[in-house]
Amino acid sequence: MTTLQFTETHEMIRRTAREFAQDVIAPSAVERDLTGEFPHEIIRQLGELGFMGMMVSPDWGGSGLDTVSYAIAMEEICKVDASVGVVMSVNNSLVCWALEKYGTDEQKERFLRPLASGQKIGAFCLSEPGAGSDATQQATFAVQQNGSWVINGAKNWITNGTTASIYLVLAQTDREKRHKGITCFIVEEDMPGFEKGKKEDKMGIRSSDTCSLSFTNVKVSHATNVLGEVGRGFNIAMEILNGGRIGIAAQALGIAQGAFEAAVKYSKERKAFDRPIADLQAIQFKIAEMSVKIEAARLLILKAATMKDNHENIIKAAAHAKLFASKIAVEVALEAIQVHGGYGYVREYLVERFLRDAKITEIYEGTSEVQHIVIAREVLKEA
Repeated sequence: MTTLQFTETHEMIRRTAREFAQDVIAPSAVERDLTGEFPHEIIRQLGELGFMGMMVSPDWGGSGLDTVSYAIAMEEICKVDASVGVVMSVNNSLVCWALEKYGTDEQKERFLRPLASGQKIGAFCLSEPGAGSDATQQATFAVQQNGSWVINGAKNWITNGTTASIYLVLAQTDREKRHKGITCFIVEEDMPGFEKGKKEDKMGIRSSDTCSLSFTNVKVSHATNVLGEVGRGFNIAMEILNGGRIGIAAQALGIAQGAFEAAVKYSKERKAFDRPIADLQAIQFKIAEMSVKIEAARLLILKAATMKDNHENIIKAAAHAKLFASKIAVEVALEAIQVHGGYGYVREYLVERFLRDAKITEIYEGTSEVQHIVIAREVLKEA
């Protein structure tokens, strides 16, 4: 039976992340949301704190922390700015984790070490114009030529797309085998034929960068740039996403917590009928419901994180956490706006940003519809 217990290290991580978020991230969060400017300096400082490779072994430049620490830090960062959080999430959960688990020592030295220390940023490239939730339909393909692989195709909705230096790219290497013929490649930004598209103008998480990528005869080394075994890329991607869902769930939780705290603060300051609206039962019921939902989401996330640290099967637990946390992030953000009334609908009071940021958590790293499928399959398999 998985049990939850915080250590002194966990509390230290929480304090450090909270102080950094409040002191360094918060002052520019609103401006970056308006302009879409990428938080380069903030990410550099997160790297110095060890937050860009939290779960990576110190042998490869990481912090050597557990998944619970990572989830705690993600919540605190995203409570202030989910845009910063998603950059951190992709680098930690998707790229660093995959390189440490499946990479050779040479690949870890060359690619993982600078990513874990925050010197470079990574991106995970699975989605395509015609392959979103159905990731088996990879149109990007790679063929062998004289001991190398040559990649052609395109990827869509790539977080860290314009700012990353190292990309994990899924491509079809045996069309007849479909998803059993997909391979994961490591592509570097300066490789000839690799191009980054323009940054997307998004509804939320606006200062994180999302773009399309194109590959035109991009040549990579078989020895250096293939991650894991040829033909095992789809399995690697699915395992990466299982762990990544814990990070996105923590992002959603942070957004919900931030919206909740804003609503509570406003309810104690705003007066109606000659008293604070926090005294009104209608508002108290909203606050109570938000509190319950947030606490439930937090426990689901910590359970999944603890199971991952205990090397247990996390497929269902991670999907539970991601599905529920993303759902309540949207619900809590909506209620926070309602508590603010008309002020919640304007940028000045900030809570509308929580709603815009929350919605994406129901979409990326597996839509809510996909999470339902994953959970149902696991439940039926167990039965």
